[in-house]
Amino acid sequence: MTGSETLFQVPPMAEQERMVEAILFAVTEPVTLAQITARMPVGADPAEALVHLTRRYEGRGVHLVKIGDAYAFRTAPDLGHLMHHETVEIRKLSRAAIETLAIIAYHQPTTRAEIEEIRGVAVSRGTVDQLLELGWIRLGRRRMTPGRPVTFVVTEAFLDHFGLASARDLPGLKELRAAGLLDNRPLPGQSLPEDEDAPNEDQAALFDDEGDTWT
Repeated sequence: MTGSETLFQVPPMAEQERMVEAILFAVTEPVTLAQITARMPVGADPAEALVHLTRRYEGRGVHLVKIGDAYAFRTAPDLGHLMHHETVEIRKLSRAAIETLAIIAYHQPTTRAEIEEIRGVAVSRGTVDQLLELGWIRLGRRRMTPGRPVTFVVTEAFLDHFGLASARDLPGLKELRAAGLLDNRPLPGQSLPEDEDAPNEDQAALFDDEGDTWT
């Protein structure tokens, strides 16, 4: 037997799709390609199986989505209202927490000092602790600067909650204004064109004056 041969024949792709599908249905959290590969027969190609599964579930009640580096089945966005009363848990965040979370999401990795510079006020430990407890942010790498301050980044749980594949999918100014989360007035010291679609430097102004919570 040569090194390239195995005791068992590699399952056909249709069977590999079924295996990956079973894994994804069984887990409670998104799983990475490496985790799926570890459960598959030697020689299988779960990456290709994921491509086929993604196409097969297009237009159905559940979609196969990529969340960061992981994969999971999620309800089709247009059917989310059917589960609204069963799955939504309202959690109120202070305005300080909303602003801090927005800054981290758009500027990650970012330090506490950088957050305070953008907000213009000190960030309390309680605000950061609340976001850490929610699992929406985590500690990133330390900066190679004096004092080696820790940085903060958003988590896959944050991406999953807001239906994002990565932080690059965060809305720009145009989408935020359309959703009513940012008014049309230019921010202090700035003059932005109406069709500007890039994230704003001052994330403390991402939400209007009435927006106290995210649910």
